[in-house]
Amino acid sequence: MINKEGFLHKIESKDLVIGVIGLGYVGLPLAVEKAKAGYKTIGFDIQSEKVDMVNSGVNYIGDVVDSDLALMISSGKLSATTDFSFVKDVDFVAICVPTPLDEYQQPDISYVRESTKMVGKYLKAGSIVVLESTTYPGTTEELMKPLLEQESGMKCGEDFYLAFSPERVDPGNLIYNTKNTPKVVGGIGKDATQLTAAVYRNVLVSDILEVSSPKVAEMEKILENTYRNINIALANEMAIICEKMGIDVWEVINAAKTKPYGFTAFYPGPGVGGHCIPLDPFYLTWKSREFDYHTRLIETANEINTYMPQYVVERSAKILNRFKKALNGAKILILGVAYKQNIDDYRESPALRVIRQFEESGADIDYFDPYIFEYKYKGSEKSGLLELTSDIIPMYDLVVITTAHDIVNYDMVQQYAKMIFDTKNVMKNVKNRSNIELL
Repeated sequence: MINKEGFLHKIESKDLVIGVIGLGYVGLPLAVEKAKAGYKTIGFDIQSEKVDMVNSGVNYIGDVVDSDLALMISSGKLSATTDFSFVKDVDFVAICVPTPLDEYQQPDISYVRESTKMVGKYLKAGSIVVLESTTYPGTTEELMKPLLEQESGMKCGEDFYLAFSPERVDPGNLIYNTKNTPKVVGGIGKDATQLTAAVYRNVLVSDILEVSSPKVAEMEKILENTYRNINIALANEMAIICEKMGIDVWEVINAAKTKPYGFTAFYPGPGVGGHCIPLDPFYLTWKSREFDYHTRLIETANEINTYMPQYVVERSAKILNRFKKALNGAKILILGVAYKQNIDDYRESPALRVIRQFEESGADIDYFDPYIFEYKYKGSEKSGLLELTSDIIPMYDLVVITTAHDIVNYDMVQQYAKMIFDTKNVMKNVKNRSNIELL
């Protein structure tokens, strides 16, 4: 049996050794915070480039402070490795690996599966494993538990504990980060939940909510992002309807949000992007079929949001038509390829799908993003403009704004562009609106 009091003593005395599997947008900030809290932390990743950068104190994640990473490396509190055998030295393992969708829009849990196997192979008795990757309800108990028991030869709840605590990462958020965002923990058994929560309470400054099981924690994470996905879909559908009726949807939303209760403002755009909103609802849709239930509302919302890049292209064609210009052969400048404003993250960005559809229609596409000068998408690479000047803008038949970056000079864009299609209402404060059309 696990010595609960002994584990709590390790937490309090900072003798606990922590491992973080996956040093990406979730894992590296978490590893740095654990090290800053005084725990020896080992980061694991299969990409040697990331490991080398971490060990050199070189930061590659926007939510990590460069000096924090450098200090934790130089102090010896944080190190990184590709050698999973060092899991044998760890008391607490957090798995923070990608959970993408495959080409059929079904969950790809291969990263979770392989990481769990590697952890199980070297897992020592008396340790805790916690999954942070967003996934479908049941992953922790139905997938991870049997694999860990099989690989380690130990029994969950007796020789090691297992829990789920979903990541909550919002890149570029200037208020909430890994350290101060409330956290949810659900373990297999009360002791697993309490001990996992105790670790996080000694690392973070946020509230830690203990729930009754991993499935509750897994489902609440799906609910968080499905809620946003569905409400964004509603805003997008309202935008489509309002355009047909000749109504400004942005004015409608601003009027509606004056209601002090019962309404939360969500805004339309060229689609949804990032590591959560476009993906997580599909996990629930897939899992629900096991119970002979089709998530109709969720699937409809996904259809609407998936359609938006095509809608942007269709609206752009109409704008060009007014100037007797065909989409085929038109020169179009895309402003912004990041999935949200003021960051360099383009994972699942709808702007990439907008560009792809423009190119498939024969348009000549360039892009400018002050944070992203090149990107890879579906096996191809594309480089952007290095600067945005008054000489460059008039070269294009249409400027389409797909990301609301703050550091773009939108007054200059308006002054020199022939026509602008603003899908984010980022030019709302520009006074001369004669060449601006809103989504």
